[in-house]
Amino acid sequence: MLSDTEEQEERASRDRLRAIDSKLDQLDRRRHELVTEARRLSTEQRALYDRQQGPQVEVERLYDEHGQLGRRLAQLRTERDAARRKLDDAVIRLRELRLSFAPIERIRPDQIRREIAALELKQQTHALPLDEENALIAQLRLRSKELAEAESKAQVVQEHERLRKEAEAGIAAARAEVDRLHLLMDQTKAERDGRMRDVRAKLEAAGGLIADLRAKGKERAALSEQIDQVSKEIRDLETEGRQILAASRARHDEARKTLRAYAPRRGGTPEDALARAADAQLEELLKRGKVTLGG
Repeated sequence: MLSDTEEQEERASRDRLRAIDSKLDQLDRRRHELVTEARRLSTEQRALYDRQQGPQVEVERLYDEHGQLGRRLAQLRTERDAARRKLDDAVIRLRELRLSFAPIERIRPDQIRREIAALELKQQTHALPLDEENALIAQLRLRSKELAEAESKAQVVQEHERLRKEAEAGIAAARAEVDRLHLLMDQTKAERDGRMRDVRAKLEAAGGLIADLRAKGKERAALSEQIDQVSKEIRDLETEGRQILAASRARHDEARKTLRAYAPRRGGTPEDALARAADAQLEELLKRGKVTLGG
């Protein structure tokens, strides 16, 4: 028992509730899609994070190897400097050894014999002027004297030769050690530089993954904002729907109160009216002979 105005409000409320239900269905589907997309991004973020751990561990390993190679390079540099000093000492010893030999001690007897043989051959095969002949003879005498002196000092010369060879061998060994250390240093430096290049490559790969993680994070944050916005719209519509239902219930409650208030003045309660209508119909049936009482 609503008034015309209340009936219009009731129809408007029902229309608005249907619109709210339709809109809530759309928003619920939209929120479900956004939540599904956010979960997908979370899964991708976890996968990217797991992939990032591999390059990070590899970078730490390469950094450790780079440090070890750096320490090895410093050790080789120290050894090379020591080998260079040893080479310099060997060169100095050889020079000092050569300076310690007298000129006559440096000449071997066999060398003097070859010179004497060459002079004798020249004397025998060439017709020389008298002054050249005398000079040749004087030279032969000098070489013969040197030969006798050299033969008397043959053991000293041999000892000097042995010392010289040992000194030269020491120089060769020291130079070979310097060259070996140089080569090792070059190889170690190249290996260390290679480790640093690998570190840069791994860092670039990790940086790319971090960039992807940040991009996924921004995308997920944007989705979260959209989810919050849709949820707010849903809450607002639900609040509005509850308010409309409450207003409708209030109108109906007011109508029932009004009906109860005015019903007795018009012949009692609705139950009494129904009872009277039933009695009237029964009386009419009795008049027509349709019903027999007491039989």
